[in-house]
Amino acid sequence: MSEAERQSPDALGSRAADALLVIISGPSGVGKDTIIEALQRRPHDPDYHYVVTCTTRDPRPGEIDGVSYHFMDRRDFLAVRDTGGLLEANEVHGNWYGTPRAQVQSALEAGHDVILKIDVQGAQQVKERVADAVLIFLVPPSLETLFARLKARATETVDELELRQRNAAIELARQDDYDYVVTNETGQVERTAVRIDAIIAEVHDVRRSRRAGV
Repeated sequence: MSEAERQSPDALGSRAADALLVIISGPSGVGKDTIIEALQRRPHDPDYHYVVTCTTRDPRPGEIDGVSYHFMDRRDFLAVRDTGGLLEANEVHGNWYGTPRAQVQSALEAGHDVILKIDVQGAQQVKERVADAVLIFLVPPSLETLFARLKARATETVDELELRQRNAAIELARQDDYDYVVTNETGQVERTAVRIDAIIAEVHDVRRSRRAGV
């Protein structure tokens, strides 16, 4: 057993035996929010817990504070980070994003699988602190498809769009750091959600077998 395995999951303390920490990442425009919405519509027993991320960016049209994100000003965000309130925190596309530690901890203790939607930097930080976290990376069918999706949503300025396109290529090169890579084909949202559910079920089966000594 490695040192990381011996120490896991000390970063979060106690949890229910079957509860998983699942990270979903992928470049901007790949459809992370859409897939998570599809997962939320699917029945799970017990229900998944979807962590609401903290961010310093401005809300987009239709986003709701406390539901889409916890929208915070930069000073308040950094204060929470500096007092240990975030499991991970990173500056991405010029704004800060972070995962509330207490929200993750309480859901795991209650026996819920926890779904985190975070960027590749944050995913690596969590994996270093919680060695048995399950990392899933969403990829588009092609870069061309990804860029078309980014342009179609029309939520960024020209400069912001160019930055996200550059970062997308860098992020896609990190997919080998993940346990699973899932292609989100255009128009196949439900199929992608089913695949993620299957991955989570597969991990549960493997870990139960290990605990049983099979």
